[in-house]
Amino acid sequence: MRQHARAAAVALAVLAAGCGGCKQRQQEEPEPLPEAEHPETPPTPQRRVGVKVPMPPGWTAQVMPDGSFQFGPPGRPVLRVDLRPGQGPALPSPDELAQSVTKSFQGFEHSVEQKEGGADFSLVQVKLSARLSDGGVGSPYPALFGARRVEKDLFLCATFPEVTADEVHQATEACRGIEFQQPR
Repeated sequence: MRQHARAAAVALAVLAAGCGGCKQRQQEEPEPLPEAEHPETPPTPQRRVGVKVPMPPGWTAQVMPDGSFQFGPPGRPVLRVDLRPGQGPALPSPDELAQSVTKSFQGFEHSVEQKEGGADFSLVQVKLSARLSDGGVGSPYPALFGARRVEKDLFLCATFPEVTADEVHQATEACRGIEFQQPR
């Protein structure tokens, strides 16, 4: 069980830090210059727009104290999503994301089960097994690591340990479908 807790901590650290290449690419891009202020024109307040995540029936969403979102059946989180405002251009490729997972999970046996990407998303499904102190490996479990660009923002997705293959599939679809909810 300690290995699963460690895996959760590592997975969340991967999300907290973003992918390895994301920060580097973000630093390489010039920041836009602020628009000139016109004293005669009052600033227009920005409208808050919600985030829409397609969830399977029975799943709930919870906003955590650190600002992340958790999704899953009541009382059992399956998927964590972190928002990185303004980092949309740093969307990693599926290969970069897989390399980041490999680097972050050096203490685990792992295999990349599926890599998928498009113009605005990268998804990597893996199987992880904890290396045991006796030299063996624990039971493998599936995991998802993903990134979704929506406009200028980047959403990072990861499943928690001990989820099922079906839940990883559902989390994959949820991550792929993240969008901003249009104001009414």
